[in-house]
Amino acid sequence: MPLGVNLSFCVKRWATPALWARLVREEIGLSLVQLTFDLVDPAWPDALLDGVAREIRVEAARHGLTLHSAFVGLAHYSFNQLLHPDPRVRDVAEAWLARAYRFAGQAGIPRVGGPLGAIASRPDGQEADAIPQADYRDLIARMHRLAEAGAAAGLTELYVEPTPLRREWPWTVAQAARMAGDVAGAALPWRYCLDWGHGTCEPLYGAGAGMEPWFSGLGDRVGMVHIQQTDFRLDRHWDFTRPGRVDPGAAIALQRRHGLAAAPVFLEVFYPFEQDDASVLDGVRRSAALLREACA
Repeated sequence: MPLGVNLSFCVKRWATPALWARLVREEIGLSLVQLTFDLVDPAWPDALLDGVAREIRVEAARHGLTLHSAFVGLAHYSFNQLLHPDPRVRDVAEAWLARAYRFAGQAGIPRVGGPLGAIASRPDGQEADAIPQADYRDLIARMHRLAEAGAAAGLTELYVEPTPLRREWPWTVAQAARMAGDVAGAALPWRYCLDWGHGTCEPLYGAGAGMEPWFSGLGDRVGMVHIQQTDFRLDRHWDFTRPGRVDPGAAIALQRRHGLAAAPVFLEVFYPFEQDDASVLDGVRRSAALLREACA
């Protein structure tokens, strides 16, 4: 099973292609990479973005890396994006993603994905079981336009990452299946990235929550998986040096049983910015070793 790493652990640390490319290949021992837009902001000026795209292509080739995809990252995720209550902000978020696609195409990265957005919370703090239909219809229309932008940029696929939040969409298997039907026939295929810290969130899905309903319910619409160590309580994104409820061998076996052996698995872990660099690198290195054994 293909194994790669999301560059989330590099944020505010190994910030340039010359730094992270060597690190991934020589220290962590992987060759499949998922860029995070926490390292490159699509809002930067075009001249700067064009230069960074060239650097990524050069360093990836130099170190024998495959640039599989790019995900929006935590900085952009912190905004309400395509579901912000102000349509002007939604327009900006859509334009930001179109610029992200342009950059990815220039850098030789064929896929871009991430969560899509979040509606605003109610004043009373109560959360509904579904976002308003008007917001959903607007989101689908924007996804169709974004597929056209991605195709124009030379991409091959776009990805949605379901999250365990009622304010975001989709957060259930049924919602994800409905969305897949509503964007069928778009200029590019929309597929799903599932995350072990999202589908297992027991406060939302109840005791016994797990990934099996997602794998069985979405099937080949799943194109990749994010793996992390977590406690099934919150979306932890711990590495595998910490105790938790995700067993790498069992996780990979479950994915294989559902016919998804070709879908790459990406280690996606986050660290406090105050943590020392040596322990971060050690945690990623040891986690990658455990996952390599599981994926063999």
